[in-house]
Amino acid sequence: MSGDVVTDDRTRSVEEKSPEQPRQEKGLIQRLWPTLLGGLAGAVTVTLLNEVVRRRLPHAPRMDVIGERALAGSLEAAHVDPPRGRALYGWTIAADLASNTLYYSLVGAGSPGGTWLRGGALGLAAGLGAVLLPRPLGLGRQPGARSPRTPLLTVAWYLAGGLAAAATSRVVGRDQE
Repeated sequence: MSGDVVTDDRTRSVEEKSPEQPRQEKGLIQRLWPTLLGGLAGAVTVTLLNEVVRRRLPHAPRMDVIGERALAGSLEAAHVDPPRGRALYGWTIAADLASNTLYYSLVGAGSPGGTWLRGGALGLAAGLGAVLLPRPLGLGRQPGARSPRTPLLTVAWYLAGGLAAAATSRVVGRDQE
């Protein structure tokens, strides 16, 4: 009799766990969706801030120009003729969105409790890198840059991107649970 009870308990516990099992076997895309969507939100935030503000504010960050120099230099180093003019600008925006999406996707990796901290830290790191690295990498200065406004705005754009990635990862991740 006790054997039947154990068997019933085992059967019941397997049946109770069955509805949870598909949640554990989510496909790769389903598991990465909140992370990638958060990364895209961060990338779009940085790009929109840069594109809108540079057209309206003197001495605004010009990360588009730094990006064009980096892309053209990379293609030339690979013995590929880089595009020119608007084509170079378009390739640069696409490359920025792709690379920043992957970068900001790191915000959603790890425990949900650390999402905001990772968003702030990665945004701050990207902003400081954007301010401090172009000259040592041979990409020159941002056109029209003025201290302290341009460097502070640059850091602010990337920090905003990190926080947008965190917010989006949290909201989308919560919807996936």
